[in-house]
Amino acid sequence: MSELKERLLPPKPASAVNLRDPSYRAFTSGRQPFQGMDFSGLKKRGQGARSWICVDTSGNSHIMEVDKFTMMRRCDLPARDMRLLDPLFVYPSTILGREKAIVVNLEQIRCIITADEVLLLNSLDSYVLQYVVELQRRLTTAGVNEVWQSESNDPNRRRTRNFDNVYGNTSPDYLPFEFRALEVALEAACTFLDSQAAELEIEAYPLLDELTSKISTLNLERVRRLKSRLVALTRRVQKVRDEIEQLMDDDGDMAEMYLTEKKRRMETSVYGDQSLMGYRSIDGLQSISAPVSPVSSPPDSRKLEKSLSIARSRHESMRSVESNTDSVEELEMLLEAYFVVIDSTLNKLTSLKEYIDDTEDFINIQLDNVRNQLIQFELLLTTATFVVAIFGVVAGIFGMNFAIPLFDDASAFKWVLLITGVTGIIIFCAFVWFFKYRRLMPL
Repeated sequence: MSELKERLLPPKPASAVNLRDPSYRAFTSGRQPFQGMDFSGLKKRGQGARSWICVDTSGNSHIMEVDKFTMMRRCDLPARDMRLLDPLFVYPSTILGREKAIVVNLEQIRCIITADEVLLLNSLDSYVLQYVVELQRRLTTAGVNEVWQSESNDPNRRRTRNFDNVYGNTSPDYLPFEFRALEVALEAACTFLDSQAAELEIEAYPLLDELTSKISTLNLERVRRLKSRLVALTRRVQKVRDEIEQLMDDDGDMAEMYLTEKKRRMETSVYGDQSLMGYRSIDGLQSISAPVSPVSSPPDSRKLEKSLSIARSRHESMRSVESNTDSVEELEMLLEAYFVVIDSTLNKLTSLKEYIDDTEDFINIQLDNVRNQLIQFELLLTTATFVVAIFGVVAGIFGMNFAIPLFDDASAFKWVLLITGVTGIIIFCAFVWFFKYRRLMPL
């Protein structure tokens, strides 16, 4: 685990290293991930400040200590959204689009995505570290590709595509930063759930085959635990699938997640207001120098300004509608790709559950067959006991203390034994025929 962290996370500057920290001494032989951070109290409740990993649009990462309320003001999030990111609580998978951020809670990945950065609770979990490294790799690769494309001409675009294939960058360059971060989170969650499903399949099928060949208490207990794990994993996969499907069905939620576009509109509106104020100040200075008639219509400059503002607002609204439609289509395509992946994982788990149900039905049929055989054997045994009881009745009759002429005949014992045996056999065959006639026994 330590070697993985050493390989994944960037080193810390030498100025921030605490030489008295025992964790630093343990990693002096190699690179320490996020050196200088005290991980002893990361998951303790009651502390005001928490350690956050911040990754910007260029792929640079650093660690900062921020308390809950400062983070709420920074990202404009309510307290209930911050509780979704608390590792001490167990919440189902959720993706929420807010005014200035996207709150992501997908399995181990719990982060806040803004238009400029990704904020993750600093954790020792390997999946979080892999998410950070993968996001940095894609952002760095995308930045290099953009520089190469800007410096190259149209005939050299094939070289850029080959460069993308070498680095394995699957994110399109036209996607905004928040969608790239969301894609990495979805990919990490889907990959984790799919690996869990694959491990469960590898363990389940041999165990179920062994149970069909040998029904024992140990095998039944192992299958029971396996089924409980399957139900829990299916519930988690189903929640991720439902969350993605809910986002795909609601265009408003998807448009709300387009943070870069909203930030650009806000900056444009701010610059427009500043330019308009400057224009008004210049117009005011000119109006002071020029004589103004006390009885006159509004100046032509104001009419022109009003018409320009109306046209600009209409143009901005039409452009915002078009950009919203495009962003929804881009995000919908992104979500649809991972919806197919998570749906495939859910189909695997559904197939495994059906196989378990079929195995249980087969075992129940086997047990019912054995139970029926025992009942049939018990019925035959009861019939044979009844026939043997006839001999006891005959012996009891002849054992009474009174004299009859049959006792003086030497061959009478053989005749009594023969007649009693034939009668018992006839009675037994009559019972068996009756059982066969009533279809109580497959004879």
